[in-house]
Amino acid sequence: MSQNTTDHTVATPATATALLFAMTPDQVADAIKSSGCAVTAIEQDGVVRLHSASQGIGFQVLWGNASATGEYLDLTLSCPLRVQGGVLPESVLADWHRSKRFARVALHGDFVVLEMDVLAAGGISPNHLAMMMQLWSQMMGQFFVHLRNFKPADTPVDGEAAAELPAQAGALSEPVAA
Repeated sequence: MSQNTTDHTVATPATATALLFAMTPDQVADAIKSSGCAVTAIEQDGVVRLHSASQGIGFQVLWGNASATGEYLDLTLSCPLRVQGGVLPESVLADWHRSKRFARVALHGDFVVLEMDVLAAGGISPNHLAMMMQLWSQMMGQFFVHLRNFKPADTPVDGEAAAELPAQAGALSEPVAA
C-alpha cells in the first residue's frame, strides 16, 4: 500500500536565514537586475529610490511599510504613463482587470498607472522576489500590448471612430517621476 506524503517543511533557524522578512533597496535592486533590467538608485531625503525600465518604459519602486531603517515589509512597482491626445475609455481598464490578476491599472488625472504590490510578510525567498520582478516585466509588456490592441465592443470595425481609439490608447508618453 502506498502512502501519499506532502512535504510540510518547517523553517528552522538554519533554513529561516534564507527567507527575507523585509526587503532592502539592495535586495530589490539585485532582483530587478536578475530579471534583465538595469537599476538606478537615488538617495532622496535619506530614502533610497529605485528607478528602472522594462519594455523601454520606466518604472519605480515605491516603498511601503518600514520594518526598520532601510528595510520594508512591502513595496509597489509603479509605471505612471501620461495620456496624450484624449481620454482613455474606462473599458480599457475594465477589460484589463477582467483578464489579469497580478497588476492593476488606475486613472489619476492625465495618467494611467500600472502597479503591482510585492509583500515580504511571513517571509519570501530571494528567488521569489526575483520571480516577482520577472512577473512585473511580463505584466508591463502585456499591458502595452493591451493598450495597442484595445478595441471597445461598441466601436465599429470600420470608419474613423475605430481608427481613432487605438491611436489614443497608444498615445502614452514616458512615465513622469513622482
